[in-house]
Amino acid sequence: MRETKSLLFPSDFPQIHRQSSNTLQVNLGYRCNQSCVHCHVNAGPTRTEMMDDENMAILFKVITSGRFKLLDLTGGAPELHPQFRNLVRHARQAGLNVRDRCNLTVLFEPEEQGLAEFLAEQQVEVVASLPCYSELNVDLQRGKGVFSKSIEALKLLNSLGYGIDKERHLHLVYNPIGAVLPPPQAALELDYKTQLNERFSIQFNQLFVITNMPIKRFGSTLAAKGSFHSYLDTLKNAYQSDNINNVMCRDTISVDWQGYLYDCDFNQMLEMPLVNADQSKKHIATLLENSLDNAKIMIGQHCYGCTAGQGSSCSGALSEE
Repeated sequence: MRETKSLLFPSDFPQIHRQSSNTLQVNLGYRCNQSCVHCHVNAGPTRTEMMDDENMAILFKVITSGRFKLLDLTGGAPELHPQFRNLVRHARQAGLNVRDRCNLTVLFEPEEQGLAEFLAEQQVEVVASLPCYSELNVDLQRGKGVFSKSIEALKLLNSLGYGIDKERHLHLVYNPIGAVLPPPQAALELDYKTQLNERFSIQFNQLFVITNMPIKRFGSTLAAKGSFHSYLDTLKNAYQSDNINNVMCRDTISVDWQGYLYDCDFNQMLEMPLVNADQSKKHIATLLENSLDNAKIMIGQHCYGCTAGQGSSCSGALSEE
């Protein structure tokens, strides 16, 4: 894979600072049952990186500190971590909302029996990847047979009240195929709801459209095709300054599988950690005593991906385009 990090610096993106952090986003590891073309994590079945017991114990303490309202679990497939269910139970008992970034097909992995029922019981918010309502496009991006399994998983979640009951939220995620910005979120959400309901009787709450970031696997693909710089130009030309007020790095702290802190998941993949005065990496243990409010955010050219057009965050568009 071609390394593209050097192409993102230096950056002319405006300097921004943190506000009050209420979301703790934790990457539990890179193991996944899929290997998607657009994946900025390079996750896959052969990856072995997973959060260890020592860091997990500290994470449990941070969750009970009362400093966060939402625990956002990601990966890889976060459900494949052996402590996933214990972590969810602990967070819910501590009064946190929990969000699971689910690829849907993981619900049918042999070792994950009862996972969907567990999520429903704990009232975990499910944010599920479904990059298109077309079987051809989904299988092209995520692998043959993924679309049919995803539809089966959505039907299972609906049967458990997801997308229907007010306590069980089901959101879908759209990523473009290729080096283009996603279409307007509201209009695409309507198309998704119409198509999925008419064809499969599937219901969900919201659609999140997320811009593909020019990093890791997707960035390498762009570079191999000679379109890396043209895609950056697309992002920069669509820059909207109002989106800066709502970018996720201002109220979210990202934690990697080793327990180190980042401004966002994308900086995590670019190995751009938050650092102490001595330039050592900040660890999750520091959150037990210190606040990151008003700290300077680490920036690069990839930040234009969050502020282009309608904006992009882990919760979808930031504004109406």
